Formats: sequence, C-alpha cells, structure tokens
Amino acid sequence: MPDFLIAYCGPAALPENLWVRWNTDPLLIAALAALAAVISTGRSSDSRAGWGAVALMVLVFVSPLCALSSALFSARVFHHVVLVAAVAPLLARAFPLPRLGYPPLAMVVAAHAVVLWLWHAPGPYAWGLASVPAYWLMQLSLLGSAWLMWRAILAPAESSGPALIALVATVAQMGLLGAVIVFASVPLYPVHLTSTLPWGLTPLADQQLAGLLMWVPAMLPYLAVGLYTAWASLRPSEPAL
Repeated sequence: MPDFLIAYCGPAALPENLWVRWNTDPLLIAALAALAAVISTGRSSDSRAGWGAVALMVLVFVSPLCALSSALFSARVFHHVVLVAAVAPLLARAFPLPRLGYPPLAMVVAAHAVVLWLWHAPGPYAWGLASVPAYWLMQLSLLGSAWLMWRAILAPAESSGPALIALVATVAQMGLLGAVIVFASVPLYPVHLTSTLPWGLTPLADQQLAGLLMWVPAMLPYLAVGLYTAWASLRPSEPAL
C-alpha cells in the first residue's frame, strides 16, 4: 500500500524499526502538555484519573504503537479500544463538566455505537487514515462520543439500572462488531493487505485478531464498571443520624 495513504502515523512499521518509531508531532506534544498542566494545577475532579488518561494517550499516540497501527489492523483496534474503554472513562472521571448538562443516556449510547461502527467500516476507515484531518476526526469523534457516554454512565445522579443497561448494550454492540470482523471470510481493509506480512500475519489473520480484541478483552472495563455499579447499588445506605 503506498505510504501516503497512511497520513499521520507514517509508513507501516517493520519489526526492525518499530522501537525507533516514536511520534514527536509538536502539536500533539503541546496538547498533551497542556492537558498535563491543567491536571497538575488541580483543575480536574480526579487527578489520578487524569494522569492515567495522559499516560494512555502517550501510549496510543506517541509510542511506537502509532506506527504499528499503520501496519496491523489489530494494533489499530487495540488503539481504539484503549481510547474508548480506558482513556474516555478516565477523562470522564477527571473532567465530568457537570455544568454542560447530561444528554439522555440512550442517545449518547446510540451515538457512540454509530460512531464506532462507522469508523470500522472499510471505506470510512481507509479515509480516516488517508489524511491528517480525517485521522483526527476519527480519533476525536471516537474519544468524544465515548467521553459523553461514560460521563453519563458515571454521573452521580444516574441510577444503577440505566447505567447497567447502557454498559450491557455497549458490550453487546462491540461484541457484534467484533464478531462481524472475526467471521468475515475475506480481508475487509485493503490498507493492510501487504503491511501485515513482515509481522508473520496474513491480512485475514490480522483482521481476526482485531475482531477478537474487540470481542473479548474490550469488554473487561465495561464488565468491571458494571460489577462495581451493581455491587454499589446493593450496599445498604448509611442510616440517617
């Protein structure tokens, strides 16, 4: 695949050069530094969650994972899973922004599902890698829709029932998307048709690994939050004094 079709993370990484393929985009570094400054000055609701989100964004955008995701669809899916299932809830904890209000939970869950499915359709996926603006539209829409969903789920006023339904619905639609990718009989993503071979994977095997990542490991953060939410709802409330 011609290198210019991977606009942001650069040409597909090879095993021999992966560990030198750090992304030093000055605009990205400046944005992460600005976020770190906000957290360090105490302007986040949960600084530990904020620092965790920054660390994970360094992993997905700055580390060689960025270049690896140009080579492997499975690495790209891992990147997206970290973004929507780990970075987004941490940012929702660090920056809940309650003054913005909370849209209906069903609406933000549905919107996030649409965004997730859209960017993993072959056409939009290829477009999302073909230009820098499209790449950041992909990343920011995935992260933004996930943040809106998680802040609604984690909102103090949200009862456990709707929050649990939202988590189950999200796990179900992500699992279905993963299954579609796993059981596809042909490679769906032409951008990775040749880039997987240096890594010892056929395009179809890489695609199946990506589907499994979305199908099984991706559900763990949602399961953990769901179990905690269910357990918290069962605890007896403190008696009034």
